[in-house]
Amino acid sequence: MMQRREFLKKGTLGAAGLMLSSKRPRNPRPASRTADSRIEVLFDEPLGTISPNIYGHFAENLGGVLYDGIWVGEKSRVPNIDGLRRELIEHMRKIKAPVIRYPGGCFADSYDWRDGIGPAEKRPRRTNFWASAESQKAAPSHRYDPNAVGTNEFVHFCKLVGAEPYLAANVRSLPASAFYQWVEYCNSPAGTTTLADARAAAGYAEPFRVKYWGVGNESWGCGGDFTPQEYAVEFRRYAAWLPRYADDLSLIASGPNSNDWNWTRDFLAEVVRKGPGQLRRIYGMALHHYAWNLSRGKTQDWDAGKGDALKFDSADWYELLREGERMEGLVTGHWQILGEFDHDHRVKLVVDEWGPWYRPGSEATPGNLLEQIPTLRDALFSGMTLDIFNRHPDKIAMANCAQLINCLNSLYLAQEDKFVITPVGRVFELYAGHQGGNALRTIFSAPTFDYDRDGRSATFWGLRGSTSVRDKNLTITVVNPSVSESRLAEIALRGASAKNAVISWMSDTDIHAHNTFEHRDALSPRTRPLSVNFGSLVVEFPPACVAALSVQLA
Repeated sequence: MMQRREFLKKGTLGAAGLMLSSKRPRNPRPASRTADSRIEVLFDEPLGTISPNIYGHFAENLGGVLYDGIWVGEKSRVPNIDGLRRELIEHMRKIKAPVIRYPGGCFADSYDWRDGIGPAEKRPRRTNFWASAESQKAAPSHRYDPNAVGTNEFVHFCKLVGAEPYLAANVRSLPASAFYQWVEYCNSPAGTTTLADARAAAGYAEPFRVKYWGVGNESWGCGGDFTPQEYAVEFRRYAAWLPRYADDLSLIASGPNSNDWNWTRDFLAEVVRKGPGQLRRIYGMALHHYAWNLSRGKTQDWDAGKGDALKFDSADWYELLREGERMEGLVTGHWQILGEFDHDHRVKLVVDEWGPWYRPGSEATPGNLLEQIPTLRDALFSGMTLDIFNRHPDKIAMANCAQLINCLNSLYLAQEDKFVITPVGRVFELYAGHQGGNALRTIFSAPTFDYDRDGRSATFWGLRGSTSVRDKNLTITVVNPSVSESRLAEIALRGASAKNAVISWMSDTDIHAHNTFEHRDALSPRTRPLSVNFGSLVVEFPPACVAALSVQLA
């Protein structure tokens, strides 16, 4: 493995005299040395259209997500639109945020949607599901839900952003009739029902037309502690309450936790006991996977196995990526089981919770439960995960990064009037060009590399990514996970020719690099044009790099 000092001596990075330092990003460039990697884009092997909803988000009423994250209030000195944080809305428009899941997560199965409608001053205050986990430093609104944000405010937020709302219904503690009434409140035409009148009285005469509905959340755990067979019965019952709206709704079943193959198989087996036609009620099956265990196999304890968001070495870096890499096997494995019951594969996967999960201690705002500061490591993790989704557009209908703001793998951090886009948010900028594109099979050939895994050698892949095309625009995204080795890649377009190209990338000599309220752009994408020679490209991807190439085809 080339050490960093030797690497810098060779002068393989930089463009137009740019020198590397601990304060400046690494810079990819075409180079004269022989390519060690190859990326082959196969235009005659399309994989399917990448649903924009793969680039979805998740906003649970947990910690600082809603209160001080999304909602600041109409009278706040923080710039806002109808009480909703303006900077957040503006950046989400920029990344073309397609869909947002709400109100949970585990919070959803303690939530009564009726508490969140009507005049704000008359809405009840309730103990938040997460209250017992909150610290004494937490704001009162984190422990005791003021219901300032309810259905109306959330849907309004989605409309301002340009996203579709995805609502998770309470199966654990509310009856199926309450689910039906929530759908009616949101979707019944103006003047047709008492609930439509209630919506109009709040200033929303026209229906919200909410399409995506989760029938519960994590029903194997906090969402009811059901067996898969028990939950299948509940799903059928809740779905049966919606005949009037059934053709207009996309119902998402509570699916497995990571590699719980039995949940998927046993749930589907019970659903079809009343005939295969029951599958027509299921639009998607939720899959949750968090990368949390950095113990190198020493423990499976949920707390002891976690690493730190900011304090980590190169082995921790690779272990997190290795845990995230499991997503590809989860997608293909659960897809295979779906096919055992749904031969036409009408039911898709919805990965509506994904991301890294670290131990507490790195919060930007003390008292924000599950808040962690994303670094360059999380940027590569997020790019790698989105690439996996892009490579399986036939299988995945939606995905929702956990979570949007002030929690876990956040795109944003906010505190009062302070706001910052994290490296994860920047990755969503880099990858936005894939939305709605036609995915192409792409072969990444690059040397693997070894790293020390507590005294034992472990191997990791050298380059991976994904490719999509729309009209004459080709988007190629690439992750180089090595913290010390660059990759010089020849990019061959099989069936097309490049006219011109630009590259945008993030990298840094400090693998812990991150953005803060004081240094908002410490880590952000840089862009420059690329040389095109006879319709092909040669690009050097620096260490610890996530990049997006935008190629105009001839």
